[in-house]
Amino acid sequence: MNSLKHKPLVLCIKSALLASALSSVSVIAAETQETKIKLETIEVTAQRRTQNLQDVPLSVAAVQGEALDAYGSSGMDIRFLSGRIPSLNIESSFGRTFPRFYVRGLGNADFDLNASQPVSLVFDGVVMENPILKGFPVFDLEGVEVLRGPQGTLFGRNTPAGLVKFDSVKPTQDFDAYVSASYGKWDTTDLQGAVGFGLTDELSTRISLVRQSRDNFIDNAAPGFEENNVVGGYQEIAGRVQFLYETDKLNALLNFHWRDLNGTPINFRANIIKPGTNNLVDDFDFETVFHDAASRSEQFVDNEGVSLKLEYNLGDHTLTSITGYESVEVFSQGDIDGGYGAVFLPSSGPNTDETPIPFPSESAGVIPDHFQITQEVRIASNELGKFDYQYGAFFFKEDLTINNLGFDTLGGGVQNIFARQEQITTAWALFASADYDITERLKLTAGIRYTDDDKDFEAERTQTAFGGANLPLQKLNVNDSQVSWDVSAFYQLNDDVNLYGRLAKGFRAPSIQGRVSFGDDITTAESETLHSIEAGIKSSVWDDRARINVSTYYFTMDDQQLTAVGGGTNTTRLLNADKTIGYGFEIDSEVALTEDLLMTAGISYNKTEIQDKDLAVAFCAACIVTDEINDAGLALIDGNSLPNAPEWIANFTLRYAQEFAGGELFAYTDWSYRSEINFFLYESVEFNDDNMLEGGVRFGYQWDTDSNTHEVALFGRNITDDDSITGGVDFNNLTGIVKEPEFWGVEYKATFF
Repeated sequence: MNSLKHKPLVLCIKSALLASALSSVSVIAAETQETKIKLETIEVTAQRRTQNLQDVPLSVAAVQGEALDAYGSSGMDIRFLSGRIPSLNIESSFGRTFPRFYVRGLGNADFDLNASQPVSLVFDGVVMENPILKGFPVFDLEGVEVLRGPQGTLFGRNTPAGLVKFDSVKPTQDFDAYVSASYGKWDTTDLQGAVGFGLTDELSTRISLVRQSRDNFIDNAAPGFEENNVVGGYQEIAGRVQFLYETDKLNALLNFHWRDLNGTPINFRANIIKPGTNNLVDDFDFETVFHDAASRSEQFVDNEGVSLKLEYNLGDHTLTSITGYESVEVFSQGDIDGGYGAVFLPSSGPNTDETPIPFPSESAGVIPDHFQITQEVRIASNELGKFDYQYGAFFFKEDLTINNLGFDTLGGGVQNIFARQEQITTAWALFASADYDITERLKLTAGIRYTDDDKDFEAERTQTAFGGANLPLQKLNVNDSQVSWDVSAFYQLNDDVNLYGRLAKGFRAPSIQGRVSFGDDITTAESETLHSIEAGIKSSVWDDRARINVSTYYFTMDDQQLTAVGGGTNTTRLLNADKTIGYGFEIDSEVALTEDLLMTAGISYNKTEIQDKDLAVAFCAACIVTDEINDAGLALIDGNSLPNAPEWIANFTLRYAQEFAGGELFAYTDWSYRSEINFFLYESVEFNDDNMLEGGVRFGYQWDTDSNTHEVALFGRNITDDDSITGGVDFNNLTGIVKEPEFWGVEYKATFF
């Protein structure tokens, strides 16, 4: 890997500290000069109310406006947010679908289509439970909020680590619209637009559309399977149509959205890691694979959903109802071993002298049938005075069917495995939250939620490879009831600085792992519970030219749900660890250095440790394990950090603008860094990545006409050409997933008023 990657971390840390220093001395500067430069107020809905970010007693970060546009340049999927917010990491072994979120080191590396996660995603007020639903394209958004730490009171189960919240631009009576088009490397296109206007005095609408595509650009060089431009491409179309009905008493928002993805999955690449190191082989080429099943790699996602939000003003109170329905169908087939042939054949995979491919693996995950229904009703007081509150009820039901298929690659791709699983989840909850102004400066907030969760599961295998026995229908049920809560204190130290402290408990409901393509075991994990203590400082100083927020936390998680993925047996098992601890801090800052120069910087430190002296897992077939091995031949993971949990995440942006020829020339750069990650529960020499640095730039010119704004820009992503390994497959050979290389493109955008 690139030895220069550590230097940018130092720069990011220095930038965050510089922003802190600028904020700390800003009061003196404010006394010596007068200025009209101010940062815009960031409004969030982290507590189900619209509030100033600086007045929320928990660790929240927001991404809005130009930053979202820059990060998403080139039609990138939701993973572009990874590392852009302190303590947030996102990875995927599926590509543009199935993102896996990690907050403060807590996440789930399981790739099963039924996997649960401790980080929830809420899109326009509706929770997206299945991991495929969490990959909806990012376009026409008001902003993204990341709520760090347990969010069990107002957002419910499966939020012990935190929550990522997306809010789309809503309809208004005023006309506004935009269109944008970009073109870049590998014939990548990103076309999107939206238009909103009033239909009547009370009814308005907004229509948003996006089409993103990329040609296949990766060649297959496996002997006997040579083919140019066979994988790597996609075409994705998504849209959103909203209608907003507004009267003095009632607001009703109808949201219909859909997604249609047709492409190829992420590419697994066999034997790309040098044995005894975590480095790529010397002749690695991102635009070449050595697959014997590349021609059959394909991925389809069809998602439709509708939600209805009703808000009724009762005077001193507001009644809110949010009804949501989601449905998704998926087919994703890929060459899992990442190579070709097998060691027992005359011709095998690349670099077979060092890391042979013992056997081929080709499989598909299919969701043929799925629906999710959610219903929330809550009543909130409308700024009654010292005491305000909200309370309500929530209902969730999901019916999910998954088919797991296997194929005989050496026999031409004939299907030889069929395993089915179905899970019906029913959950309901009652919740309440209240805040009380003890004094003009001190406010206390407390909340509680009771949740009941029930899962009915069945699985069977009706077709088995290698002459093995089928698995008769297996049925089981897991259920649990939990109380989650939070208590916080918020103190206004002065007009510029606020302090807060927070105690909270969150939990993740019981989980089931029943992908029985190989092996007959169906494993379960009981509920995990997390207790967290957090304290922070939120400041807006230098006459609101600088904003810096600092949070620090410590948590203990009991019975953490862990997924032992892979190992030489190619199985996946759920485990509960006795205890996991974590601690760290986050700094988010933004400074208007001058009227034309804006800087943001953030950094986080997250330390996690598994504490279970007897917990052991199967490990890789072709790597050097550094953990202690027990008498059963398993790796002991006590003391290890969690998978995909970097200790350091840092980010930095800088924007400079200057008037020119009646318009504005601008330059924007953004950088993110994450430190070392481990891919699995066990630790090995090969299956980890030292660090990753990604930089982006955007240079452009913006000008106004009578009622329009126009912008042309040149942009680059991953401009350092970082080639970090982002994941691995360990059951067969030294297979890895590699970050996309540098990307350049151009964009035009027009906004109409």
